Amino acid sequence: MIKCSLTKGSSFILAFFLLVLLTLVGCSSDSGGTTDSGASSGGDSTNGESASGGEWAGQTVKVQLIGDFSMEDSTDPITGVKTPGLKNLKDEFEKQYPGATVEFIIMPWEGYTEKTQAMLTSGEADVYQMPGIADFAAQGLLEPLQPYIDADSEFSLDSFIDNQVDGWKALGPDSSELDIFGLPFLGDARFITYDKKIFDDWGVEYLSEFPTMEEISEKAAKMTGTNPVTGEQNYGVWFRGDWSSAFTLVNAAEGLGGKWGTGFAWDEIEFQFNSQEMVKGLNWLLDMQKLAPEGIVSNQGNEKWLTKDNNIAIMLNQGPGDLVQQTYAQGLEDRIAIAQEFKDENGQGGLFAGSPITIAKDSENKELAWEWLKFATSDFAQQYVYETGAFPAVKSATEWESVKEYESLLGPVFKAMSTPYTPRYPWGSAQPRFILTSEIEAALTGKRNAQEALDKAQKESTEWLENR
Repeated sequence: MIKCSLTKGSSFILAFFLLVLLTLVGCSSDSGGTTDSGASSGGDSTNGESASGGEWAGQTVKVQLIGDFSMEDSTDPITGVKTPGLKNLKDEFEKQYPGATVEFIIMPWEGYTEKTQAMLTSGEADVYQMPGIADFAAQGLLEPLQPYIDADSEFSLDSFIDNQVDGWKALGPDSSELDIFGLPFLGDARFITYDKKIFDDWGVEYLSEFPTMEEISEKAAKMTGTNPVTGEQNYGVWFRGDWSSAFTLVNAAEGLGGKWGTGFAWDEIEFQFNSQEMVKGLNWLLDMQKLAPEGIVSNQGNEKWLTKDNNIAIMLNQGPGDLVQQTYAQGLEDRIAIAQEFKDENGQGGLFAGSPITIAKDSENKELAWEWLKFATSDFAQQYVYETGAFPAVKSATEWESVKEYESLLGPVFKAMSTPYTPRYPWGSAQPRFILTSEIEAALTGKRNAQEALDKAQKESTEWLENR
């Protein structure tokens, strides 16, 4: 009897606890749980997903990025400035998209074109950082984005700085008009930077906001020689004679009313590398070389630039890079100023630079890839871009306190971003760029005169185009 009574009591207690457990589970499912990342699941799921799985459960977007990205935070050993790692983007994206996973594939800039081609061919990623967008879109390897833009009421192209979207437009294999294949991700620009102290030492008036080539020539010549205040050797100007020389030359031609050529599709392009304006521009660079320190062809002679011992007055074709960080770290905020590159009669000129992000045509996860593109161009991700030393591409950046703090430098940079030649030079990541660069180097090293060098660049680039 006692044994029977205890068994019944145990059964009663067990049943009671089961009832309580079921009640708690029911309450939990009705009150909205949290995902593993801590983001609210939003209560009842209309798609039947579990609270712990999320709407994007089991989906992964693979993102290729180019450059010095790192997953973990890092600290500059010299300046002490902390750079956030990609884990910050990963954590926030996975928080905003419950159940989703983002994986990064990071590659260096060296050989990025060939490596990207191999990755696209083998389908290694869903999203690509794509500075060479014109060439890859023409191969049919990228997903057109206009249908996604049209279908997404929460997304607007108006959020981007003027001309940033147009600059990355490209032609698909069957396109007759330029289309959107990428959204601006890393902003960039080119401009002219100068040291006001050297101008003051020589008693030379500062550069105008939109200087001409004649103005640069006149003022650079006046500041080449022994500084009358410091007694140190000064140079009026500096520019890279290697990697970016093609863009420096084309901008000079634009300032003279010329251009690199016409067309956008490869079968419609006609180069004008040996036009009158290009020849005059290269002769101007040869004159500027005489006012620069030795070594510009090997990217030397500018070692003191952006230091307190700087000896160069004017820097052509400067990019933002670490401009602000280094200027303020060196205490040069009252010395460094920016003028705009040469512009044509329409107020446009200079390299359209930076990187867009794109979706691979063969991606099997395009919806999540589109969500990543939106996230990567949101204020959260764009502020991350800014904090890593790159440049944001959204208008809202001009109102960030972290940007307004450096208005004297960053204001002109944002202006430069809105006035480059658009769309991006279609040959900017292709062989004609390297042909032109090689011939500019030949002229700078005295192997050929300007006309001979550019005739050769025109001939070889046209042959490449015909045999492409």
